[in-house]
Amino acid sequence: MTIGLIVTLFAIGLVGSFISGMLGIGGAIIKFPMLLYIPTLLGVGSFTSHEVSGITAVEVLVTSISGVLAFRKGSYLNAQLIMIMGAAVLVGSLGGSFLSSGFSEEGVNLVYGIFALLAAVLMLIPRKQVPDTTEVTFNKPLAAALALFVGLGSGVVGAGGGFLLVPIMLVILKIPTRVTIASSLAITFISSIGGSIGKISTGQVEWLPVIILSVAAIIAAPIGAKVAKSMNTRALQIFLALLITLTAVKIWTDILF
Repeated sequence: MTIGLIVTLFAIGLVGSFISGMLGIGGAIIKFPMLLYIPTLLGVGSFTSHEVSGITAVEVLVTSISGVLAFRKGSYLNAQLIMIMGAAVLVGSLGGSFLSSGFSEEGVNLVYGIFALLAAVLMLIPRKQVPDTTEVTFNKPLAAALALFVGLGSGVVGAGGGFLLVPIMLVILKIPTRVTIASSLAITFISSIGGSIGKISTGQVEWLPVIILSVAAIIAAPIGAKVAKSMNTRALQIFLALLITLTAVKIWTDILF
């Protein structure tokens, strides 16, 4: 591995993990395309879709737990929400990660593109502003079913699923924004456990990139989480919507053309 690739991976980790901590996502929706395209664009190296999915699956563990620790002193981590959706997403991600070894490069990209498109559509749906409170009520069977679905897809692409969990929690389950951001990081951490086990067991993980990205995540994710505590909730939602939409457009452009 060259110095240029190491520096590039560390920069990707810093940027991706800061945004992850700020928006309550594990970071795969940011790091997957960055790892897939930026090293090649800069001429410092390249990774296949399978390699990227393996790297992000393990690295998301570090990013998400770093963000959760930054929120631990507040009251935004909802235990019931985390337990119900976390258990369902863990089962799904375990299954998806083992199935992923049978997917082609195009298949992994297609699953990623479908999930990014679903997340973008959900974020663009107009919704009533939910009061910024820590008091949460939600449909438990629906939350579990949706988390299981997210887990299956995220296990395939090596994501924690936060980029789809967040819009689901905001738009369908109507969870307040800051509770969504904090709790989704915890749920993403649980999901990434299942995804990591499957990817490691099937030999899909490149460990040196994981270590570099993880060091960057430990630095940047808590900073992003602290920024989220003071940032306007509507601005957070708009930023997330733009990020997911741009990523979905890029992935589908590559798939179709």
